[in-house]
Amino acid sequence: MVAVHNFSYGLLNPVLGYAMSCLGAFLGLRCITRARAHAGFARARWLALAAVSVGATGIWTMHFIAMLGFTIPGQQILYNVPITIASMLIAIAVVGVGLFIVGYGNGGWVPLLTGGVIVGVGVATMHYMGMAAMVMQGSMHYDALLFILSVIIAIVAGTAALWAGTRVRGVAATIVASLIMGVAVSGMHYTGMAAMRVSPGSMSAMSGSSAPSFLVPLLLGISLVTFVLTIIISLSPTEDEIKADALLQHRMDTEFSADRSVVRIGTPGETGPQQSIPHRPVGASSWGRPPRIG
Repeated sequence: MVAVHNFSYGLLNPVLGYAMSCLGAFLGLRCITRARAHAGFARARWLALAAVSVGATGIWTMHFIAMLGFTIPGQQILYNVPITIASMLIAIAVVGVGLFIVGYGNGGWVPLLTGGVIVGVGVATMHYMGMAAMVMQGSMHYDALLFILSVIIAIVAGTAALWAGTRVRGVAATIVASLIMGVAVSGMHYTGMAAMRVSPGSMSAMSGSSAPSFLVPLLLGISLVTFVLTIIISLSPTEDEIKADALLQHRMDTEFSADRSVVRIGTPGETGPQQSIPHRPVGASSWGRPPRIG
């Protein structure tokens, strides 16, 4: 067996990877809270942003930041570019499928568990595709028990992420959920890495890109996308503000329609005075003052 190192730079890679995983989970959960307050295309848009946040930043970026700390003494590790890109797209796609199943479901356990299994299996697929993207002299195989355990952790993490998306509302609760999800994603990754075994081998010609020339620029690009998502979420109204705006608009529309009609009491053609119900000023409401927004 060939000796491998997962922590070549000490705690730098696992800590940075964990931080990115928590950030992606946090942004994704904040997108989901906004999706709950919308319907139709607006909900789909927020769910898609959540899939990018969790899939690309929370899962894929964490994986390859951790992979930058993976080395084999005396060997160069290259990366197959198409497979690496495909693994990122799979992560986004499976998270999106799970979110749409739960986001448009009836709120029961069946959609939650179905989506969780899809997300978990997809995340595990992303992980092992990322491993398969590595080009090295040795050959890789996996310990069966640790391989199965990593898939189970991925399914549990995926289900927990979807459950948190349907339950978590406040910022403090979202932070706690994000920290837990970061532990789950990191735990799945390093369990999968512990399952990997590398046997000696020889490869006369290796084709691929090195980590500094490919992974680092790609990770910087994902980080820029994450920064843009952070700005979008921070500037957008919260779930409570969206619901308050919708309620206020509904009241205004209802009362404006009511104010356009006047109910008269009396018989047409009578010579006596007729009575009418006075208009209510536009904006007044028998429900009380509109809720304060903000």
